[in-house]
Amino acid sequence: MVPRPVALASVPGEVCPVRGPVLSGRGTRQAGKGGRAAGSEGARATRSRRRPETAGGGRMAAVAAAGTTAAAAYASLKLHITPEKFYVEACDDGADDVLAIDRVSTEVTLTVKKDIPPSAVTRPIYGILGTIRLVAGTYLIVITKKKKVGEIFSHAIWKATDFDILSYKKTMLHLTDIQLQDNKVFLSMLSHVLSVDGFYFSTTYDLTHTLQRLANTSPEFQEMSLLERADPRFVWNGHLLREFAAQPEIHRFAMPVMHGFITMHSCSINGKCFDWLLVSRRSCFRAGVRYYVRGIDSEGHAANFVETEQIVHYKGSKASFVQTRGSIPFFWSQRPNLKYKPKPQISKSVNHMDGFQRHFDSQIISYGKQMIVNLVNQKGSEKPLEQTFAKMVNSMANGMVRYVAFDFHKECSRMRWDRLQILMDQLAEQQDEFSYFLVDSDGKIVTQQEGTFRSNCMDCLDRTNVIQSLLARRSLQAQLQRLGVLHVGQRIEEQADFEKIYKNAWADNANACAKQYAGTGALKTDYTRTGKRTQWGLIMDGWNSLIRYYKNNFSDGFRQDAIDLFLGNYSVDEVEHASPLHVKKDWKFLALPIIMVVAFSMCIICLLMAGETWTETLAYVLFWGSASFGTFAIILYNGKDFVDAPKLVQKEKMD
Repeated sequence: MVPRPVALASVPGEVCPVRGPVLSGRGTRQAGKGGRAAGSEGARATRSRRRPETAGGGRMAAVAAAGTTAAAAYASLKLHITPEKFYVEACDDGADDVLAIDRVSTEVTLTVKKDIPPSAVTRPIYGILGTIRLVAGTYLIVITKKKKVGEIFSHAIWKATDFDILSYKKTMLHLTDIQLQDNKVFLSMLSHVLSVDGFYFSTTYDLTHTLQRLANTSPEFQEMSLLERADPRFVWNGHLLREFAAQPEIHRFAMPVMHGFITMHSCSINGKCFDWLLVSRRSCFRAGVRYYVRGIDSEGHAANFVETEQIVHYKGSKASFVQTRGSIPFFWSQRPNLKYKPKPQISKSVNHMDGFQRHFDSQIISYGKQMIVNLVNQKGSEKPLEQTFAKMVNSMANGMVRYVAFDFHKECSRMRWDRLQILMDQLAEQQDEFSYFLVDSDGKIVTQQEGTFRSNCMDCLDRTNVIQSLLARRSLQAQLQRLGVLHVGQRIEEQADFEKIYKNAWADNANACAKQYAGTGALKTDYTRTGKRTQWGLIMDGWNSLIRYYKNNFSDGFRQDAIDLFLGNYSVDEVEHASPLHVKKDWKFLALPIIMVVAFSMCIICLLMAGETWTETLAYVLFWGSASFGTFAIILYNGKDFVDAPKLVQKEKMD
C-alpha cells in the first residue's frame, strides 16, 4: 500500500512546497523492522508525483484555518481498566465515543459510555501514544501528565511530561526467567525514550507542518484528521499508532506527537505587542544518537535532521522563516572507539551519489532552493568530509543547490566571534532571494519563502545552532520592519528586552537538540545567550564534552537500541529463541581492564611504600607502570570492543 500524498495548491513560478505522504487508513508506514524503509518509500512516491490544485481565494482563506482540522483529536479522556478490556472514554462536550481495547485479542473497537462496567478502575489521561509489542505481549502507552507551552493562533500546545506503559497481560507467569529479564530491558528502553524531554502535541493544531506548507493545502487536506494529515517525518509515535491509523473511525483518539523543541513568547517593541515562536521538529527517519547514526541511508534520509521554524504573529499577520539542519548527506560513519574524537570514515563500497541525489530531490520538493552551509573544519580529520561534500555538489550540477564552506573553528579561533559576520555577509544576497513566508490579516499570501539554508557541522548541533540563530535574526529584522513593529533604522540588537528573550530561546533550542542527539546540553551557548564568548562558557563546554565522551562510549548503545525499538526499526518477536540482548563478550572485555587497574594500583602502592633501596622501588614502579600503560594501549587499540554498542539493529543497516 502506498501512502496517499497531500493535495497541495501550486503557485505559478515557484516550487510548490509538497509535504510528503500522510498516514491514513488506506496507507500507513509499515511497522516492524521495515518501518523506516516503508516511510521512506512513501517519501519516494511523493518525490515522483505532485498534484497541483487550483490556486486562488480558497487557498488564501485556508491560511488562517489550515492548522485546524475538522476532526480534531479528543482533548479530554478517561481510562477505565478492567481485567478484560481498556476503555478510553472521550469526555469532550457532546462526545459519546468510547474506545474499547480487548486485552486478550488486542481488538480495538468503538462502543458507548453505557458499556463501561461500573467496577472499572478509572483515571484521567491526556492522550494515547499508541501500542507496542514486547516479549510479554502488547502494551498500551498513554500520556498521564502534560504542561501547557502556550498557544499558536488560539490553539493550545502541550508538552507531554509523563507517560504510563500498561500491559495487556494480567500476569507474567507464561514467561521464562530469561524472557522476563528481556522484557524488563525492553520496558526500560521505552521508559528511557519517553524520559527525554521534548514531546509536544496539540488536539486542534497540526504541529508537523510549517505555516507555508499549511497555506498551500487543499480543502480535502483540511478535512483530514490530525493523524491522516501529519507529516510522517515528524510523527515520533507513528509506529505506535499503526493500528489506529488503519481504522479511520478511531482517529480522534490518536494523538500524533512530535519531538523537538517549542517556545513561545509575547513580546513588545515600541509599544507594539506580537507573538514570537520557535519550533524545531526532529525527524524520526534515521533517528539516533551522535556517533552511531551519521550521514544518510539509502533513501536519502539524513541523521539528526531538524526543521526549525521561526514564527511572528502581529495583528493577524503571520510570518515564518524555515531552516533545516542534517548530517553531511553521503555514506560515512564515526564509530566510538574510546578515543576522544574518532576518525570519520567515508564508505568506499557504496554509490554515494544515489542517496545524495535522493536527499536533495526531497529537500528541493519540500523547501525549494537549497543553500548548503558547511561549517566543518577544512583541515585534519574533518577535511575529507568537506572535500567530498563540495565535490558531490559540483558533480550533481543542480542549479537549485548552492554550497558555501566556512571553517567555523579556524575563523573564530582565539575568541574572534566577530568574524561570523564574514559568513553572514556572504549569505546575505541569498537570504534576500529566499525571502520568508508572510500572510496578511486578511489571509492573503504576501510573500513565499523560495528556499532554505541547510546548515551542518559534524554533529549539526553547536556550530550549526550559532549560525541558524544569526540567519533567523536577520530574517526577523526584515519581518518586523515590514510589519511596522520596528521603525526605519532600528535594529533588533538595540531592543534589550527582546534581545534577551531571543538569545535565551535559541540557546534553549540548542540545548534541547543536543540532549536529544548527543546526550548533553549544547556547547557555545554562552555566545548564543550573550553574544560573546566567556571563560565560564569555555569551562562548561569542557564539562559537557567530558559527559559526552562518557555517554558516547559507555551508554549510547542502549540509547540507540531504545530509539530503534520505539520507532519500529526493530520489532520484538515473542517466540524468538536467541535474544539479541545477550551478546557474549570476548575475554579481552573483562580481563584487560582488570589487569590495567591492578597494575596501576600496584604502581601507586610501590610509590607510596618505598622499598629498601631506590633502585628496588624504581624497578617495581617501572614494571607495574609499564604493565598498566601497555594494557591501556591494548585496550585503546581494540577500543571498539570496549564501547557500549547497539544490539538490536545490525551495524550494516545503520551505516
